[in-house]
Amino acid sequence: MPTRRIDAAGVEHPRAGSNARIVSLVPSITELLFALGLHERIVGRTGFCVHPRDAVRSVPKVGGTKAVKLEAIRALAPTHVIVNIDENEKPTIDALAQFVPHVVVTHPLTPHDNLPLYELMGGIFGCEGQAQRLADELCSRLDAVEREAWPEQRVLYAIWRDPWMTIARDTYISTMLRLVNWQTWPDVTGGFSGAERYPTFDFDAPGLATVKRILLSSEPYRFTAKHRDALAADARLAGKAIQLVDGEMLSWYGARAIEGIDYLRSLAMAHERDA
Repeated sequence: MPTRRIDAAGVEHPRAGSNARIVSLVPSITELLFALGLHERIVGRTGFCVHPRDAVRSVPKVGGTKAVKLEAIRALAPTHVIVNIDENEKPTIDALAQFVPHVVVTHPLTPHDNLPLYELMGGIFGCEGQAQRLADELCSRLDAVEREAWPEQRVLYAIWRDPWMTIARDTYISTMLRLVNWQTWPDVTGGFSGAERYPTFDFDAPGLATVKRILLSSEPYRFTAKHRDALAADARLAGKAIQLVDGEMLSWYGARAIEGIDYLRSLAMAHERDA
């Protein structure tokens, strides 16, 4: 079967030559490109692209995921820029398309979506073997976690404070948590893109009574033990487990998803032991 090279925008990309020059505006994709052995072709990345920590330092920065420096990218003369519907703004993507030959759009929404993502990157950049090895590792993790019978638990995954913000149920994070039957509250969907994917919430909301566990992510807001302890002392949250979690492990797709499933499984197993 031929490799599919159709991105999330429905664009089919030709196979790149060995002289491809890649700019990645997606932190988890940058990490994936290194895992695929493409380090010599990566010519630009955002300041949030921090993994693999040692190797990525030699790659020039072109701003942030939202505050992209278009002229810095233009100066690098990339053949390919990789973007993401959630992380990069459409006007930026449209502007890049004016001078970059190939803008590759990604939008994984579930852990299983990493499989076509590996195939897409492997097919475009001629590293199908490395992509298949990642796919095999991911499938083994998915099979293992899906074979287990996880008791259902309602959780609140906090990503920001002032205002407090969480995730819609059709986000990658929420579907990741559902691998161990952790169902996120509130039960809302945010659509394909937009602010509704990350709704605000109130600790006085009646529906919060159904939540058994509050997960405080390390990103994009860096929650600390101080925040955890303050919530633990809040009478409105009495009886709820409140814990800090590694946001990279639960929200980064690409190569990190493999380790992320191991991390999530360990969280769920620890909870079962403590229950």
